[in-house]
Amino acid sequence: MINIKIYIPNILTFSRILLAPIFLYFLFSNFDHSKLVALIIFLIASITDAFDGFYARKYNLVTKFGIFFDPIADKLLVLSAFYGFIFIPILSSEVKLWMILLISFRDIFVTILRLIMEYKGMTMITSKLGKVKTIFQMTTIIFVLMYLIMFSYDINYWQFISEKSIIYFCMFVTTLITFYTGVHYCCYNYKFLQGLFLKK
Repeated sequence: MINIKIYIPNILTFSRILLAPIFLYFLFSNFDHSKLVALIIFLIASITDAFDGFYARKYNLVTKFGIFFDPIADKLLVLSAFYGFIFIPILSSEVKLWMILLISFRDIFVTILRLIMEYKGMTMITSKLGKVKTIFQMTTIIFVLMYLIMFSYDINYWQFISEKSIIYFCMFVTTLITFYTGVHYCCYNYKFLQGLFLKK
């Protein structure tokens, strides 16, 4: 009999990959409650992100599949949300392309670096700043989704948020923290980067 428990972390990782396009579908839809559904899907995907790693470490179920696809699934979900926001007219003055490009560059670069190090049998030196970055990104995305929900339901608070440029401020801070953590990772893993890019 197949023990399904050993596949739970990988199933959760794969489900996050599948949920990303579904999230985008509801994000861009205009029917009743679509933005609320998008938020729920994002929250479910975020929970799988937190749970699959915890479950894999607790029961020693870390696999090559999980090592490779887990960070990809994470970045796919987060970047899908940020890039999706660019194409929503009401967010045009709040979410800027340069912010998304900086976030993308950092997340993709660090993910590729981590995968290369894992391939070479090395472990990336991390810090608590990575978790802080994740918290800021997730919080900002959820806040923006709640703003879109208020707008779709014509709840008055969306006007206050827009007038005070709160979303712009959240995006600005999130972008700076995300980019800074990328620089921080490079400093922590300087010896590996030096050997990787300056290797003759």
